[in-house]
Amino acid sequence: MMKTAVSGLERRTGKEQEPSPRTRRTFLKLTAAAVAAPFAGNALSSDDDDERLLLPPSPPTIPWAMELPTEITPILPVTLDPVPTETANIDAGEAGRAAHQRFAQLGFELTYELTALERPDWVFNPAYPPQPIWGFRGNTEVTTPGPTFFAHYGQPILVRIRNQLPQDHQGFGTPEIATHLHNAHTGSESDGFPGDFYSAVKAGPNLSAAGEFLDHLYGNIYAGLDEFQNGIGDSREALGSLFYHDHTMDFTAANVYKGLLGFYLLFDDIDSGNERDPNPAALRLPSHPYDYPLAFSDKRFAPDGILFWDQVSPEGVLGDKITVNGIIEPVLRVAARKYRFRLLNGGPSHFYEFYLVTPADREQAFTYIANDGNLLPAPLRNQRSVRLGVAERGDIVVDFSVYPLGTELYLVNRLTHRPEDTRQPKDVRRPGVRVLKFIVDRAPPEQDLSQVPDLLRELRPLDPAELAAAPVRRWVFERDSGLWAVNGRFFDPDRVNADIPQGGAEIWEFVNPEDGWDHPIHVHFEEGRILGKTVLGRAVPVLPHEQGRKDVYVLGEDMTIRVFLRFRDFLGKYPIHCHNLIHEDHAMMARWDIEADSSGPSPSAGPGSSGTTTP
Repeated sequence: MMKTAVSGLERRTGKEQEPSPRTRRTFLKLTAAAVAAPFAGNALSSDDDDERLLLPPSPPTIPWAMELPTEITPILPVTLDPVPTETANIDAGEAGRAAHQRFAQLGFELTYELTALERPDWVFNPAYPPQPIWGFRGNTEVTTPGPTFFAHYGQPILVRIRNQLPQDHQGFGTPEIATHLHNAHTGSESDGFPGDFYSAVKAGPNLSAAGEFLDHLYGNIYAGLDEFQNGIGDSREALGSLFYHDHTMDFTAANVYKGLLGFYLLFDDIDSGNERDPNPAALRLPSHPYDYPLAFSDKRFAPDGILFWDQVSPEGVLGDKITVNGIIEPVLRVAARKYRFRLLNGGPSHFYEFYLVTPADREQAFTYIANDGNLLPAPLRNQRSVRLGVAERGDIVVDFSVYPLGTELYLVNRLTHRPEDTRQPKDVRRPGVRVLKFIVDRAPPEQDLSQVPDLLRELRPLDPAELAAAPVRRWVFERDSGLWAVNGRFFDPDRVNADIPQGGAEIWEFVNPEDGWDHPIHVHFEEGRILGKTVLGRAVPVLPHEQGRKDVYVLGEDMTIRVFLRFRDFLGKYPIHCHNLIHEDHAMMARWDIEADSSGPSPSAGPGSSGTTTP
């Protein structure tokens, strides 16, 4: 209850009405003591300069006692009742969203259903008791991560997402949801805008009515639909590794930390998901069941082994245990062949630098093929590490055929943070923390025909004339009055910070004027191209894996990043925010809108769709 009141004061009425820093500091100290109640009897201390609460470590865990399934099971389509409609079916229990854009044009070929539920008996590790988590149910039981989608460009789908979280739940989190498919090219009404949260009894400020479910139209089109006039868009804009997660305003960190996320894999004729594809254009990368998503999340546990979260402090909680697909220190048994691993930093705040090592800590090579869901123009071979800020993805290919059966390997994180410090990573230290164990335990049942060719996906060339003509927009991410601000303002879901004409292109400058903080900046809806980076005004290299298309930009201390973005095909409201989920929940987010071209009606405008008005 205290969190809800503070949230409304701090972020729904604007910065000018916030309590003073002194009042807020006192509040945080008092609340931290209450939040730390599960740690009674253990030493706690606070640093007056940064208000970080020093907590005892999580209880010891039992390594390699639980196994991940040897293959994932994709979600299956279902028949929805009532039938999805263009406008919100409020009478049937749907939340009051805007009308689906391009509904008649795109349609949908398949329908799916996800349900957000509490599961009472999740086991993170045998050393900890079964406990409640929040997750998604598809065709089977509630899990975290939730069910994995196998979707295809040119095959639109509609996903009904029901909210059956308990209103009388215990502990942290809030029983409303707003599901964002990161970083789908979709209408704003299906984007999971933070103010579009809903439950059967509550509607966010950007919805017209509460509801038990909300229908999301995922057109599975490339960006550039209007520009190319080919019915699907520009194939150079394809994404592959997407994920969905809760995006409820003020509570994203808590709800995701509690389990509300999952994978959405998107294929086309190039990245087809079939290593035996006879199409000469197909890359034939390792495919299901040897295409395996892995989500990493930092967690903290109380002395009794129950998941802990500080829902009030703008510093959040730095986890000292790393879950892999919801399990601490699991085992994954693999066949002696090539695998594609889709690595996701699921947050809330830890950065990682992963290495693949032998039991004797000898580093092993792998091939890096995609960043932020975007295939690179060419693979980066013989890599030894992959670094991931929060919400960054890295697809790698590991060839286990070079190892004898019985070989054990470990995925190790060597990137450290200061104790309790969610602000930025510190340094890389050996030997690191082992988070996942691989055992090569069998020969593949059939010949491995997968490959990693020398060319992956072509990039659209940058046009110097287009760059020269592009307006430049500046976004400054900074600390202000103990909270996190964008351009000196805290998030207000009704305030439009930028109006952008549909079909336009801009250069956005992301600026971090502070030292001591890193911000993984996420722009919804479209990928961008990094044009350059500076630190204290001096140019620094853009790393090879960052030279393709991206949707998360790790903004280091005293850094400016220049990014080129286009805004195509849909209208409406979208956010830019820090994907350190603690920073996001404590106001480091801003709304920007895509507006119809004033010269005439937009081809994507439909009944009920608007760039600035809420439904």
